[in-house]
Amino acid sequence: MNPHLAQAQKIIKRLKKAYPNAKIVLNFSNHWELLVAVILSAQCTDKKVNEVTTHLFKKYLTLDDYVNVKPKEFEQMIRPTGFYRAKAKNILASAKMVKEKFGGKLPRTMEEMIQLPGVARKTANVVLGNAYGIVEGIAVDTHVRRLSRRLELTKHDNPEKIEQDLMRLVPKKDWFRLTYLLIDHGRTICVAKNPKCDLCPLNTVCPSAFRFPRFEKSMAMKTRR
Repeated sequence: MNPHLAQAQKIIKRLKKAYPNAKIVLNFSNHWELLVAVILSAQCTDKKVNEVTTHLFKKYLTLDDYVNVKPKEFEQMIRPTGFYRAKAKNILASAKMVKEKFGGKLPRTMEEMIQLPGVARKTANVVLGNAYGIVEGIAVDTHVRRLSRRLELTKHDNPEKIEQDLMRLVPKKDWFRLTYLLIDHGRTICVAKNPKCDLCPLNTVCPSAFRFPRFEKSMAMKTRR
Protein backbone atom coordinates (compact mmCIF):
# COMPACT_ATOMS: atom_id res chain seq x y z
CA MET A 1 0.00 0.00 0.00
CA ASN A 2 1.09 3.56 -0.70
CA PRO A 3 2.75 4.76 2.56
CA HIS A 4 0.78 8.01 2.46
CA LEU A 5 -2.49 6.09 2.18
CA ALA A 6 -1.47 3.84 5.06
CA GLN A 7 -0.56 6.90 7.13
CA ALA A 8 -3.92 8.50 6.45
CA GLN A 9 -5.74 5.31 7.46
CA LYS A 10 -3.87 5.13 10.77
CA ILE A 11 -4.68 8.76 11.50
CA ILE A 12 -8.38 8.39 10.76
CA LYS A 13 -8.67 5.19 12.81
CA ARG A 14 -7.10 6.83 15.87
CA LEU A 15 -9.13 10.02 15.53
CA LYS A 16 -12.38 8.06 15.26
CA LYS A 17 -11.52 6.32 18.51
CA ALA A 18 -10.59 9.59 20.23
CA TYR A 19 -13.59 11.58 18.97
CA PRO A 20 -16.50 9.17 18.39
CA ASN A 21 -19.06 11.99 18.50
CA ALA A 22 -17.30 14.51 16.26
CA LYS A 23 -19.84 16.65 14.40
CA ILE A 24 -20.81 20.22 13.58
CA VAL A 25 -21.46 22.33 16.68
CA LEU A 26 -23.17 25.29 15.03
CA ASN A 27 -26.84 25.56 15.97
CA PHE A 28 -29.51 25.66 13.25
CA SER A 29 -33.03 24.35 12.66
CA ASN A 30 -33.24 24.43 8.86
CA HIS A 31 -31.02 24.50 5.80
CA TRP A 32 -31.07 28.28 5.41
CA GLU A 33 -30.08 28.82 9.04
CA LEU A 34 -27.21 26.38 8.50
CA LEU A 35 -25.86 28.47 5.63
CA VAL A 36 -26.20 31.67 7.66
CA ALA A 37 -24.36 30.13 10.61
CA VAL A 38 -21.54 28.80 8.43
CA ILE A 39 -21.03 32.18 6.74
CA LEU A 40 -20.95 33.87 10.15
CA SER A 41 -18.37 31.36 11.41
CA ALA A 42 -15.63 32.70 9.13
CA GLN A 43 -12.90 34.19 11.35
CA CYS A 44 -15.15 33.67 14.37
CA THR A 45 -15.58 30.96 17.00
CA ASP A 46 -18.55 28.64 16.79
CA LYS A 47 -19.39 29.59 20.37
CA LYS A 48 -19.74 33.26 19.46
CA VAL A 49 -21.77 32.41 16.34
CA ASN A 50 -24.18 30.35 18.43
CA GLU A 51 -24.58 33.26 20.84
CA VAL A 52 -25.46 35.59 17.96
CA THR A 53 -27.77 33.18 16.13
CA THR A 54 -29.74 32.49 19.31
CA HIS A 55 -31.19 35.99 18.89
CA LEU A 56 -30.85 36.24 15.11
CA PHE A 57 -32.92 33.15 14.33
CA LYS A 58 -35.68 34.27 16.69
CA LYS A 59 -35.97 37.63 14.93
CA TYR A 60 -35.65 36.46 11.33
CA LEU A 61 -37.76 33.34 10.91
CA THR A 62 -38.15 32.99 7.15
CA LEU A 63 -36.10 33.49 4.02
CA ASP A 64 -38.29 36.48 3.19
CA ASP A 65 -37.26 38.09 6.48
CA TYR A 66 -33.68 38.10 5.22
CA VAL A 67 -34.72 39.32 1.78
CA ASN A 68 -36.61 42.27 3.25
CA VAL A 69 -34.45 43.31 6.21
CA LYS A 70 -32.57 46.60 6.04
CA PRO A 71 -28.83 45.94 5.70
CA LYS A 72 -27.82 48.32 8.51
CA GLU A 73 -30.20 46.62 10.92
CA PHE A 74 -28.89 43.20 9.99
CA GLU A 75 -25.27 44.32 10.27
CA GLN A 76 -25.81 45.31 13.89
CA MET A 77 -27.38 41.95 14.69
CA ILE A 78 -24.31 40.05 13.48
CA ARG A 79 -21.65 42.59 14.44
CA PRO A 80 -20.11 40.47 17.25
CA THR A 81 -19.02 37.84 14.69
CA GLY A 82 -16.59 40.24 13.01
CA PHE A 83 -16.34 41.32 9.38
CA TYR A 84 -20.04 42.00 9.78
CA ARG A 85 -20.49 44.27 6.77
CA ALA A 86 -19.13 41.72 4.30
CA LYS A 87 -20.99 38.89 6.00
CA ALA A 88 -24.26 40.83 5.97
CA LYS A 89 -23.82 41.69 2.30
CA ASN A 90 -23.21 38.04 1.38
CA ILE A 91 -26.01 36.61 3.52
CA LEU A 92 -28.63 39.05 2.27
CA ALA A 93 -27.54 38.68 -1.35
CA SER A 94 -27.62 34.90 -0.95
CA ALA A 95 -31.14 35.09 0.46
CA LYS A 96 -32.28 36.99 -2.61
CA MET A 97 -30.58 34.53 -4.97
CA VAL A 98 -31.98 31.48 -3.16
CA LYS A 99 -35.46 32.93 -3.45
CA GLU A 100 -35.26 34.16 -7.03
CA LYS A 101 -33.00 31.59 -8.69
CA PHE A 102 -33.47 28.44 -6.63
CA GLY A 103 -37.13 28.63 -5.67
CA GLY A 104 -36.54 29.33 -2.01
CA LYS A 105 -34.50 26.18 -1.36
CA LEU A 106 -30.76 25.82 -0.97
CA PRO A 107 -29.03 24.23 -3.97
CA ARG A 108 -28.07 20.57 -3.77
CA THR A 109 -24.88 20.65 -5.87
CA MET A 110 -21.43 22.16 -5.43
CA GLU A 111 -21.71 23.91 -8.78
CA GLU A 112 -24.86 25.74 -7.70
CA MET A 113 -23.83 26.35 -4.09
CA ILE A 114 -20.69 28.26 -5.04
CA GLN A 115 -22.80 30.62 -7.13
CA LEU A 116 -24.12 32.09 -3.87
CA PRO A 117 -22.31 35.27 -2.76
CA GLY A 118 -19.55 34.54 -0.26
CA VAL A 119 -19.84 30.77 -0.63
CA ALA A 120 -16.65 28.92 -1.58
CA ARG A 121 -15.96 25.19 -1.44
CA LYS A 122 -15.48 25.04 2.33
CA THR A 123 -18.87 26.54 3.10
CA ALA A 124 -20.53 24.54 0.33
CA ASN A 125 -19.05 21.27 1.62
CA VAL A 126 -20.29 21.95 5.16
CA VAL A 127 -23.78 22.90 4.01
CA LEU A 128 -24.23 20.11 1.47
CA GLY A 129 -23.02 17.48 3.92
CA ASN A 130 -25.06 18.61 6.91
CA ALA A 131 -28.20 19.64 5.03
CA TYR A 132 -28.51 16.88 2.46
CA GLY A 133 -25.90 14.26 3.28
CA ILE A 134 -24.29 15.10 -0.07
CA VAL A 135 -20.50 14.76 -0.02
CA GLU A 136 -18.60 16.28 -2.93
CA GLY A 137 -15.41 17.17 -1.10
CA ILE A 138 -13.76 17.91 2.25
CA ALA A 139 -14.31 21.18 4.10
CA VAL A 140 -10.93 22.75 4.90
CA ASP A 141 -11.04 25.29 7.71
CA THR A 142 -8.16 26.67 9.77
CA HIS A 143 -7.91 23.53 11.93
CA VAL A 144 -8.04 21.13 8.98
CA ARG A 145 -5.39 23.20 7.20
CA ARG A 146 -3.06 23.31 10.22
CA LEU A 147 -3.35 19.62 11.08
CA SER A 148 -3.07 18.44 7.48
CA ARG A 149 0.23 20.26 7.19
CA ARG A 150 1.57 19.08 10.55
CA LEU A 151 0.62 15.50 9.69
CA GLU A 152 2.25 16.00 6.26
CA LEU A 153 -0.88 14.95 4.45
CA THR A 154 -0.23 17.97 2.25
CA LYS A 155 2.53 20.46 1.52
CA HIS A 156 0.12 23.09 0.27
CA ASP A 157 -1.26 26.15 2.03
CA ASN A 158 -4.16 26.83 -0.33
CA PRO A 159 -7.42 25.30 1.03
CA GLU A 160 -8.55 23.94 -2.34
CA LYS A 161 -5.19 22.26 -2.99
CA ILE A 162 -5.23 20.82 0.53
CA GLU A 163 -8.72 19.50 -0.14
CA GLN A 164 -7.56 17.79 -3.33
CA ASP A 165 -4.65 16.15 -1.50
CA LEU A 166 -6.93 14.88 1.27
CA MET A 167 -9.47 13.56 -1.23
CA ARG A 168 -6.72 11.50 -2.85
CA LEU A 169 -5.59 10.02 0.47
CA VAL A 170 -8.88 9.49 2.31
CA PRO A 171 -11.69 7.11 1.27
CA LYS A 172 -14.80 9.01 0.21
CA LYS A 173 -16.82 7.40 3.00
CA ASP A 174 -14.66 9.34 5.48
CA TRP A 175 -14.57 12.72 3.72
CA PHE A 176 -17.46 14.27 5.63
CA ARG A 177 -16.41 13.04 9.05
CA LEU A 178 -12.73 13.86 8.58
CA THR A 179 -13.42 17.58 8.82
CA TYR A 180 -14.99 17.28 12.27
CA LEU A 181 -12.41 14.79 13.53
CA LEU A 182 -9.62 17.23 12.66
CA ILE A 183 -11.54 20.20 14.04
CA ASP A 184 -12.13 18.49 17.40
CA HIS A 185 -8.49 17.41 17.57
CA GLY A 186 -7.31 20.88 16.59
CA ARG A 187 -9.38 22.48 19.31
CA THR A 188 -8.40 20.15 22.12
CA ILE A 189 -4.89 18.80 21.45
CA CYS A 190 -3.23 20.03 18.26
CA VAL A 191 -3.80 23.71 19.00
CA ALA A 192 -2.09 26.45 17.03
CA LYS A 193 0.40 27.39 19.76
CA ASN A 194 1.99 24.88 22.11
CA PRO A 195 0.21 21.73 20.89
CA LYS A 196 -0.15 19.00 23.52
CA CYS A 197 1.95 16.37 21.76
CA ASP A 198 2.41 14.42 25.00
CA LEU A 199 -1.35 13.82 25.15
CA CYS A 200 -1.87 13.23 21.43
CA PRO A 201 -3.12 9.85 20.17
CA LEU A 202 -1.26 10.55 16.92
CA ASN A 203 2.16 11.28 18.43
CA THR A 204 3.67 8.00 17.15
CA VAL A 205 2.58 8.61 13.55
CA CYS A 206 2.84 12.41 13.34
CA PRO A 207 6.01 13.76 11.67
CA SER A 208 5.67 16.99 13.66
CA ALA A 209 5.25 15.40 17.09
CA PHE A 210 7.31 17.06 19.83
CA ARG A 211 8.95 19.43 17.32
CA PHE A 212 7.73 22.51 19.13
CA PRO A 213 9.61 24.91 21.44
CA ARG A 214 8.43 23.60 24.82
CA PHE A 215 9.30 20.00 23.94
CA GLU A 216 12.61 20.90 22.29
CA LYS A 217 13.58 22.87 25.38
CA SER A 218 12.70 19.93 27.61
CA MET A 219 14.69 17.52 25.45
CA ALA A 220 17.68 19.86 25.47
CA MET A 221 17.63 19.98 29.28
CA LYS A 222 17.50 16.17 29.48
CA THR A 223 20.43 15.91 27.06
CA ARG A 224 22.56 18.27 29.16
CA ARG A 225 21.93 16.12 32.21
